[in-house]
Amino acid sequence: MERATFGGGCFWCTEAAMKELEGVESVTSGYAGGHVEDPSYREVCSGNTGHAEVVQVEYDPDAIGYDELLEVFFATHDPTQLNRQGPDVGTQYRSIVLSHDEDQRRQAEAYIEALDEEYDDDVVTELEPLETFYRAEEKHQDYFEKNPNDAYCTMHAAPKVEKVRERFEEKVAPATGQ
Repeated sequence: MERATFGGGCFWCTEAAMKELEGVESVTSGYAGGHVEDPSYREVCSGNTGHAEVVQVEYDPDAIGYDELLEVFFATHDPTQLNRQGPDVGTQYRSIVLSHDEDQRRQAEAYIEALDEEYDDDVVTELEPLETFYRAEEKHQDYFEKNPNDAYCTMHAAPKVEKVRERFEEKVAPATGQ
């Protein structure tokens, strides 16, 4: 198994989208990229810790590649929005890829560079090495799965899940899609 860490707005949405993929063994919501040790959700939401809401994806590289995870990640958020996604505003919602090794850094850098040519606006996704990942509180784990009728989930997470099911049909795990 390998790991990848991404932040593209609210972690509930990113987690729900990534969990759809075949080869993804687990997705954990958490915080990374900040300067406070083991922050709480409330602290991260204050915008004072420097952390982003992120997901850590554990995946089987024989079933799905890092490049495919990048493709899904960038398709399910707007990488040109600085410090926001949809209704969520603040540095904690920034677009960020946290690389686990040099190979991931190189792949993400190349992907971002190529993606930048596809948009009229600049891609503002940050690329940093992962230093520390802090698991979010239990109530944030599997949030969409546990709360599919929550208003935020129906308005923001559900469309991302549907986009993954439709656009990446061949990559969706049989038990989740359809």
